[in-house]
Amino acid sequence: MSKFDYSDLDGRLMQLLVAVVDVGSVTGAAQRLGVTQSAVSHLLDKLRAITGDPLFVKSGRGIVATARAETLALQAREMLTAMERFARSGDFAPGRWNAKFTIAANDFQRDLLLPPLLGRLRTQAPGVKLRVIPSNVPGLEMLRDEQCQLVISPRPPDGADILQKRLFEDEHRVYYDAAQRLPPETLADYMAADHVTVVYEPQRALDMDQWMLKNGVQRRFVATVPGFAGLASFVRGSDLLATAPLRLQSHLLRGLATAKLPINCPPMPMYMVWHARHHHDPAHRWLRGELDAVVALTV
Repeated sequence: MSKFDYSDLDGRLMQLLVAVVDVGSVTGAAQRLGVTQSAVSHLLDKLRAITGDPLFVKSGRGIVATARAETLALQAREMLTAMERFARSGDFAPGRWNAKFTIAANDFQRDLLLPPLLGRLRTQAPGVKLRVIPSNVPGLEMLRDEQCQLVISPRPPDGADILQKRLFEDEHRVYYDAAQRLPPETLADYMAADHVTVVYEPQRALDMDQWMLKNGVQRRFVATVPGFAGLASFVRGSDLLATAPLRLQSHLLRGLATAKLPINCPPMPMYMVWHARHHHDPAHRWLRGELDAVVALTV
């Protein structure tokens, strides 16, 4: 590594490194940071001189991070978090908080909880911009690598540095189009019907579907979709059945009829999950409290 004055390092360089690693593109990093491509290129040259590493190399039409850049980006995320805490030292005031807060959630919890959360943020913390990404089957790296600051999922990843809190639980119902068929009255009727269900990428079945299979409930799936939002289009106008959480009846599966399952199925829990680095951060604690308040009013 070349000799340099450590004071040459600043938050802009660390933000730049993280942005280019995340998006894999100078153009994309410039768009994220709101600067020109030439400014990104200039700062990258400065960072290369400081670290003594090329940081990024060409790969096809894009670029990929070197192993050292990946390692430095992890450290940069930690330092940026520490700098943000330093800037907010003292009493935390939501109205003065300016940040982009990323939450990973699939369509069920996204549509149920995040619009009312954004409404509260716009009133109390207008400087906070909410970014929502799909959680799919959430992994530890989503929180460890700061891809998001919070995950909402029925499947919290398990790690010593990962914390969680149960938000609520929901029961499952059978959804059907009442204009096309009657509800299944017995388990035999239920198993004889054609079904549509959700399979998250990569090929991860719903916990409820796995539980039914283990308990001998064999169903014939004629279609699978990557999220709950896709169920209604298949069920509406057909004799298909879909088994999904009851609270979907208020938004994604609105207008479909529901019936109780002909078998006692365990409820579906829902958790919010975060990394230990943010556990005592006053801003993050406040936002988690706002999500708790949304659950109390909505669920």
